[in-house]
Amino acid sequence: MPDRPIDKEIIETLLENANHAPTHKLTEPWRFQVFHDAASRQRLGDMLAAYYKKHTPEAQFSEEKMQKSGENPLRAGAVIAIIMQRDPNEGVPEWEEIAAVAMAVQNMWLTCTEIGLGCYWSTPKAALESSDFFNLTAGQQCLGLFYLGWHEMPELPAKRTPVSEKITWNK
Repeated sequence: MPDRPIDKEIIETLLENANHAPTHKLTEPWRFQVFHDAASRQRLGDMLAAYYKKHTPEAQFSEEKMQKSGENPLRAGAVIAIIMQRDPNEGVPEWEEIAAVAMAVQNMWLTCTEIGLGCYWSTPKAALESSDFFNLTAGQQCLGLFYLGWHEMPELPAKRTPVSEKITWNK
């Protein structure tokens, strides 16, 4: 089912749910750029591959990795660039703004899980350092790419240690 398109309405629902994340001082620091059609995903793939080629030392360069980085957006049904918009005059610490954006992504992730849409948050250096490609303005920073796609895999159990191992009850 990788060829099954993701309806625009589904993406809008994901982003609407993201928009309900908690945010200190109501700064709502999340912004999103959607690469939905094949042409926009191709442009994203071309940028990722070109960045890899330009910034990878010759001794570490892999033609296969370059090709994969360029093909990944085309293998997805859509890719959403996760952008943080910061206003340093607002007085909210940067970590709180990053946390708010992460909570917005969590809302998208939960929505995807509910409807059976595969997703993952990727942080390739190419995306994190390509503000020109994303036409970012002052105070904006790309925090990664959120890949979406339909899949036919069975639901896999979560790999987590028991929460009891992570709790300290203070007296």
